[in-house]
Amino acid sequence: MPIHLLPPDVSSKIAAGEVTERPASVVKELVENSLDAGASEISIDVGSGGIEYIRVADNGVGIPSDEVEVAFQRFATSKLAAAADLEAITTLGFRGEALPSIAAVSNVSMVTRATAEESGTRLEVADGQVLTKQPEGSAPGTAITVRHLFRNFPARRKFLKSAATEASRTQALATRYLLAYPGVKFRLSLDDSTALSSSGSGDLREVISDVYGADAARAMLELTHEQADIPVPSGMIGPPSLTRANRSHINLFVNGRWVQSRMLSYALLQAYHGFLMERRFPVAVVNIALAHGEVDVNVHPTKTEVRFRREGQVFSALQQAVRRTLTAHTPVPEISGPAVSTPSESPGPPSPSFWPAGAVGQPVDRASAHSAAHAPAPNAPAQATEPSPTTLPPVPRQALPALRVLGQVQNTYITAEGPDGVYLIDQHAAHERVLFEEVMAATASRRQEVQGLMEPETVELDPRQSELVESHSDLIAQIGFLVDSFGGRTYILRGVPRLLSGEGPRQGFLEVLDLMSEGGGFESWEERAAYSIACHAAIRAGKVLSQTEMSELTRQLESCQQPHTCPHGRPTMVHMSSARLEQEFGRR
Repeated sequence: MPIHLLPPDVSSKIAAGEVTERPASVVKELVENSLDAGASEISIDVGSGGIEYIRVADNGVGIPSDEVEVAFQRFATSKLAAAADLEAITTLGFRGEALPSIAAVSNVSMVTRATAEESGTRLEVADGQVLTKQPEGSAPGTAITVRHLFRNFPARRKFLKSAATEASRTQALATRYLLAYPGVKFRLSLDDSTALSSSGSGDLREVISDVYGADAARAMLELTHEQADIPVPSGMIGPPSLTRANRSHINLFVNGRWVQSRMLSYALLQAYHGFLMERRFPVAVVNIALAHGEVDVNVHPTKTEVRFRREGQVFSALQQAVRRTLTAHTPVPEISGPAVSTPSESPGPPSPSFWPAGAVGQPVDRASAHSAAHAPAPNAPAQATEPSPTTLPPVPRQALPALRVLGQVQNTYITAEGPDGVYLIDQHAAHERVLFEEVMAATASRRQEVQGLMEPETVELDPRQSELVESHSDLIAQIGFLVDSFGGRTYILRGVPRLLSGEGPRQGFLEVLDLMSEGGGFESWEERAAYSIACHAAIRAGKVLSQTEMSELTRQLESCQQPHTCPHGRPTMVHMSSARLEQEFGRR
């Protein structure tokens, strides 16, 4: 095939594929146009997940009648005039691709009125071509309606998810704009039902209450900062007591633009290091104010990726601001240095591996394995170090030694004595393993014990959670949740698994749904569900256990099929051998 120019309709569809990935992408572009137009009120109406109907209306400055058609031409924009403007972009949009890309894959109607004009203009566009343009009475501002998204682009439409999933993505997107612009009044309607709204008062705590609830809003901590010569993060973060099972409640903005940045996310999580339990994530709404020339947003058509001129400075500013706020409201955790080995004139033989080597599931002669572990290896070096836990072989259940419980360290680790040294057992990880195997066995046999609620509870789910309940209703019932639909996304919770009976049933149900939707590398939904229940029901670090409770947990761990790790692969215990103890105390 010879080299040739693509027809305009083909090139426009290619460009549209980059900008309008799904209905939420369309909402994003239209809302950003409204914000750039100075709107103080924005309403978003979505039908069938946005696949069939999207309408975004605002009270911004509007578009003059003689510029309405130009707005739908590629690379037409009012936000840039010269190449130098790309060095310091001050608006959310700037590429001039949004409206033509949307019109290329849908039917679009726009009614707009500029503040300086007495009447408005209606424009109808289909397949990128203007069909009609006529005057129409309207209030100042712009209302754009998008119908039949990807109707002429079946290759893209068939890869869209269900209407509920697409609606969930749109709601998540709208949530970010509410949090980024508390001074703008928003309303999101999904299938004629109001899903989100904000007053536009400018109070971020009020918006957080609208989005995450009053309890979360009351608990949020306002970021504090001291230095004015570095980027200034502002916003609110949750205390260590307010956590979630996934990262969906971490909202990071740069100059009011929601961004996906591994660097910023890592800086935030590093600031929480030592405050949160493993696999728990904070709630955060943080905006970093930078000079526009210090950040490059012209990286990708979606405009969610950015580059920083002084990345290290931004990282430090965010980390320090979050850490400073946390330490002002939470005691500073004690930090211990690395263990120091006592020098020995005569180093002992290599320390034995924690677990005797053997085929998983095969019986192991502990006496022979113990002797073999102490025997010098062929061509062994004169000096050896303790084996790294990451290189330990898998553990067969028969290899777990009989342990005698001694006590508890920091209300987190159970200390026990074994045939060759001391063992530290992570009580949370160990209990997770025990419960995971218990739930898997009960699910396989369909004998999950259910605790009925004396008073059923009403639970309101978001679109993502509702879709999970509807698409996996049999599994939800199989693992022990008795749930009935009450219309829309409201459900009646009548029973919970026995393992969760001691927890708040409503909160436990929501936590398990969040964990299931987050996944965890398992191959089946049954494993996801089992892990989710185990993670929520397992005893936590910091809980004081009696001698009887510690002994019983240790015995249960010994009977597990795979006792050496929790369901996510984290070690349930570590071992310090007798040889290592003697070396540390200078006895050999």
